[in-house]
Amino acid sequence: MPEVDLIEGFRDPAHMKALAQVIAKECVSKINIMEVCGGHTHTIMKFGLSQILPDNIEFVHGPGCPVCIMPKERIDHAIALASMPNTILATLGDMIRVPGSQTSLQKLRAEGKDIRSLYSPLDVIKIAKENPDKHVIFFAIGFETTTPMTSVIIEQVTEQKLSNLYFHINHVTVPEAVDAIMSGGDAKIDAFLGPSHVSVITGYKIYEPIAQKYGTPVVVSGFEPTDVMESVLRIVRQINAKKSFVDNEYARAVSREGNLKAQALNDKYLEKRSHFRWRGIGDIPYSALKLRDEYAHLDAEVVFKTLLPTVELNDHKSCICGSILKGLAKPFDCKVFGKACTPTSPMGSCMVSSEGACSAYFKYGKLSQKGGMV
Repeated sequence: MPEVDLIEGFRDPAHMKALAQVIAKECVSKINIMEVCGGHTHTIMKFGLSQILPDNIEFVHGPGCPVCIMPKERIDHAIALASMPNTILATLGDMIRVPGSQTSLQKLRAEGKDIRSLYSPLDVIKIAKENPDKHVIFFAIGFETTTPMTSVIIEQVTEQKLSNLYFHINHVTVPEAVDAIMSGGDAKIDAFLGPSHVSVITGYKIYEPIAQKYGTPVVVSGFEPTDVMESVLRIVRQINAKKSFVDNEYARAVSREGNLKAQALNDKYLEKRSHFRWRGIGDIPYSALKLRDEYAHLDAEVVFKTLLPTVELNDHKSCICGSILKGLAKPFDCKVFGKACTPTSPMGSCMVSSEGACSAYFKYGKLSQKGGMV
C-alpha cells in the first residue's frame, strides 16, 4: 500500500478549498455546529476554516476542555494539598496556571512548594519511588481520553505496593455535559463535531443517545483541517436529508465499540460520581469519575479530607467562560478578553488552557463573528 502522510496529507489547501466549495453549494440553511472539543476550536481558528466556509455555517464552542471546566474549589483542593509539608503535587501542564480563589499552583510553586508539571502521567510513579519519605499526589484531569492512563498508574501503584502515592481524580465525561447543555434549552445547536480522541476510547456509540434525543447530527471528526471540513459536509448532508445519526469521519482510528480493554481497566478502578460541578455550567450528575471505595486508601479526597475546602466558588463576575463553554457566547463577547484577561494574566480558565476558546482567539487573532480580522 502507498504511504499516507497523516499530517500534511490532511492539510492540503486545495482539498480544503474544494470541500468549502461543495459545502457552499449544498448548504441551504443556517447551521450552528458545536465543536465539543477545544482541539477542534484551535484547528478551526489556526487554519481559518470559518473564513472559507459559507456564512450560514457557524461554529459554536463547547465544554470539551478539561482545564477550562475545572471549578475553583477543585483548584483550591490542589493548592491545599500542595501546601502540605513533605508533599509533591504533580499534574498536567496547563492546570498549574488556572487561578483558584486566592492563588494558583504556578504562584505557589514560585513560593517554593514542590509542584511538578508532567509530560507523561507515568512519571509520577518515578517521582514517588525517588521520594519515599514524601506524600506524592497526582491531580488527575481529563476526559475519557486520558482516564485509561490514570487507571494504568493506579494498577501499577497497587501491584508495586507504593504507599506514598495518592490520587485526586478529576476525570469528566462528554455525553453528560453535552446533554446538560442541550437540556438547558438556551443553546441553539443544530449539530455536533464529536471529539475523535475521546471516541477512540469510548467508541462512537456514546453519542447515539444525543443524536436520538435531540435530533442533532453528530459527526466524530479528526483534528486536522480536512477532517473538520469533511465532517461539516457530512453534517450538511444529514440536515438536508432531515436525518440525525452518529457518523464516523475518523474511521481510521475510531470504532463503534471503542477500546474495550481500556474501558474494562477504567471500570476496575473508577466509578461515576453522583455529582460534579463544572466551572460556569454548574452541577452535572454522573458526569465525573472517582476511585472505587476499595481503593479509598489511595484517594487524596478521602485521606486528606479534613484539609480540603468545601465552599463552592464561582468565576469573577467579568468572566464569561461559563457562557462560552455552554455555546452561548464567544470570546470577543467578553469585555475583559485581551485586556484584563490575557494568557500571561488569565482571569478565567478558557484563557489558560491550550484547548481553551479564549486562548485560541487570542493566539490566532481577535476575530469577528465570521472569522474576519478586525
